[in-house]
Amino acid sequence: MKKVTVTDYTLKALADTRGARLLFREKTAIAACMDGVGVDAVELAEIRNIKEDTIVYKTVSSMVKNASVVIPAGSSEESIDAAWECVKGAASPCLQISLPVSTVTMEYGYHMKEAKMGDFISRLCSAAAAKCKNVEFEALDATRADRTFLREAVKRATEAGASFVTLSDDEGSALPSEIASLVAYIKEECSVPVYVKLSDGINMAVACAVSAIGAGADGVKAAVAGSKVLNTASLAAALCARADSIGVETSLKMTELYSDVSSLLKGFKSSAPADKAEQSDEGGIYLHSGSTAAQVSDAVKKLGYSLSAQDNGKVYSVLMDVCERKSSVGAAELEAIIASSAMQAPSAYHLESYNINSSNICTAMANVVMVRDGEKVSGVASGDGPIDAAFRAIETCVGHHYELDDFQIRAVTEGKEALGDALVRLRSSGKLFSGSGLSTDIVGASIRAYVNALNKIICEEEQA
Repeated sequence: MKKVTVTDYTLKALADTRGARLLFREKTAIAACMDGVGVDAVELAEIRNIKEDTIVYKTVSSMVKNASVVIPAGSSEESIDAAWECVKGAASPCLQISLPVSTVTMEYGYHMKEAKMGDFISRLCSAAAAKCKNVEFEALDATRADRTFLREAVKRATEAGASFVTLSDDEGSALPSEIASLVAYIKEECSVPVYVKLSDGINMAVACAVSAIGAGADGVKAAVAGSKVLNTASLAAALCARADSIGVETSLKMTELYSDVSSLLKGFKSSAPADKAEQSDEGGIYLHSGSTAAQVSDAVKKLGYSLSAQDNGKVYSVLMDVCERKSSVGAAELEAIIASSAMQAPSAYHLESYNINSSNICTAMANVVMVRDGEKVSGVASGDGPIDAAFRAIETCVGHHYELDDFQIRAVTEGKEALGDALVRLRSSGKLFSGSGLSTDIVGASIRAYVNALNKIICEEEQA
């Protein structure tokens, strides 16, 4: 029977989705448990805090006796060196080079075309192979890649020293037949083992895994916890039930898998986060420098937006720039990024002027003048405060009422002349459109944010 390799990536999955750092004891407990239940490899999360993670990962590497220890090596020679320092003491260390192969993630995540990405893959795999004999090339977003380039990327990686490759379904919408076809296509000319990493976004991860194995996949990545992951226990149950008919076996110990993992997760759920400041209670959104384009796209959808692939790419690119300056991004910051970078539209309406009268003894009044197609249009309205009056005046100008889904104001600088950042979300025909405005005058910032969102709606309607 064919031996199928099973890699556990629970540590990475939880780092991506939990919204809080794992405790030292939780990381070591997960690694020890998975080593004990018979997985062939334990995959670590990306290094984020070099001092802390080096200590943790060296400890994990020394205690994992049977499985290989896989660590993401980043995208530079310096990060490869740092990753190697973490796992070089493991019985079987492995450096992982993870790079995108689909057009949208290459261009917006790394600003590279196919030829440049191919060279980049070669360079990093070669640098990793110079440190470690066991190197994985993980082709991110492989299910959306051009197949010709995907095969070329795999070839470049293996020629540079990659000892196995992983095809990753980051989008999470591939069908079993599509995964099988992709694996068969790559296996035709691939000289090293081919693994698959499957998302359970449409509840078909187990079926996709079985189809991939049937098409020749040599290994599967799974996790016991995390969002939209292929569950290790479900995979083991499926392979155990059909082992004879599909002619495969794994090293997983079924009894320990159910009992030990169940005990581990009970203790894990009752533990407190290590750092409350890093929790994300903002709609459960927690993004960082290691987040993939697919994870960012999922977070955008969770906020209620339906963006094009191009706009999702813009959001991902800006978010990665933000994550270079801070460790993580929550829902509020992602909302601001969407407003400032996605769905940008030409100015159908341009704000000419506004005049607001407001006090505690009379109703607020607003007069807003805008320009469209060279002609001035003005609107006058009263409201419950200056901003409500201003928004009503804008509606008078355009002759239409839009549902205000959300409105936020925050200071982005300090002092009496602090800049105010306003965010407006308008809903039209069931879709959300966000706009942002920046000014030392918070009413002016709010008006500009509303007009920004309004222009996006008009652009969408004119293109329909």
